[in-house]
Amino acid sequence: MDKIVVQGGQKLKGEVFVSGAKNAVLPIMAAALLSEETSSIENVPNLRDVVTMMRLLRVLGAKVNFTSGTLEIKPGTGLKAVAPYHLVSTMRASVCVLGPLLTRLGQAEVSLPGGCIIGSRPIDLHLKGLQALGAEITIEHGYVKARASKGLRASDVYLGGSYGSSVLATGNVMMAATLARGTTYIENAACEPELVDLADFLAKMGAKIKGQGSHLIEIEGVRKLRGARHRIIPDRIEAGTFMVASAMSRGGDVTVRNSNPEHNHALLDKLRQAGVLVSKTKDTVRIRRNGLLRPVEVTTLPYPGFPTDLQAQMMALMTLTPGISVITEKIYPDRFIHVSELNRMGSKVFLEGSSAIVHGVSHLSGAPVMASDLRASAALVLAGLAAEGKTEVHRVYHLDRGYERIEEKLSALGASIKREKE
Repeated sequence: MDKIVVQGGQKLKGEVFVSGAKNAVLPIMAAALLSEETSSIENVPNLRDVVTMMRLLRVLGAKVNFTSGTLEIKPGTGLKAVAPYHLVSTMRASVCVLGPLLTRLGQAEVSLPGGCIIGSRPIDLHLKGLQALGAEITIEHGYVKARASKGLRASDVYLGGSYGSSVLATGNVMMAATLARGTTYIENAACEPELVDLADFLAKMGAKIKGQGSHLIEIEGVRKLRGARHRIIPDRIEAGTFMVASAMSRGGDVTVRNSNPEHNHALLDKLRQAGVLVSKTKDTVRIRRNGLLRPVEVTTLPYPGFPTDLQAQMMALMTLTPGISVITEKIYPDRFIHVSELNRMGSKVFLEGSSAIVHGVSHLSGAPVMASDLRASAALVLAGLAAEGKTEVHRVYHLDRGYERIEEKLSALGASIKREKE
């Protein structure tokens, strides 16, 4: 097992290139199962989660090759219907194979998913949507068992949940509906850019989809889909992480390349409110720290609101912001495990229900800390970059699930950071 060792206090300056989006590539990999033919997916990041999904697709019977950022996936005609526990339990996005397997094979058995421990994340909306398309679903021995012996049929599907729309549920139902009979309407669909990317890939496969990026998606089922070539969009969460890193660095001046600023409106708005200088072009964002920061109030919401996947990183920034900032978590109210670790470094963060009250301090102190999930890992690395002294971030296998060579990219910006064996 590895750890990340950071010597804080270095100014971040220069350019960094953002990899392809983890949250786009995983469902797109699952979508490739909808055709017998080969699909080619470009700009794929070399991440732990991508490797896990590759293993899952191979277990299901697909041929998978990954070379120089390009994935070749050939499902063929011999797909299996069972996605086993030992793979699905390690990554929540594995549940995305449920819709493609069900609609193509007429059956699927998928283990209940795992992933980061950031609070309750049931898959009830996935099941509700697939049942609306005619699937018979039971849960037995930790597996979702779905049947549609006569094929799926189109329907009106409402995907509203307690905390808003669900990205993965929208994707699962959208994929299943591509081969269903008739026209399906998904109401209260998620609008995230990663879902638009999935819809664009499906369209290249021959699917008939309208309304992606809005709360009403229309899918007209077709008899068969073909293989397709597609390039993954930039990872807006990785881009946002580097933007926050620059804002935390005194005198920081970082240009984030291969980044779509339109996907990070909410973050850029909060950084401007905090006193950070922001300039952008079509595919770059420059973040400059000039003087003291100002406190802000942040509430996580479904896209285009402030993303929950940047909440921990934003909290790290607010720990060094004079005054009192408030962060309210509306997506996963329990997603505050990183608070205790930040407080070990000298921050003053207090929890009140689904809100974190952040009292800015003059400095953080390096300390050994433990990563609890993917985005918390990134927040602790950012805190270490700005802290006085040495910080050791343990359990960085979480970090490797969603960031490609983050220590190398930060080092190129001037950070004193390295990976070591425990």
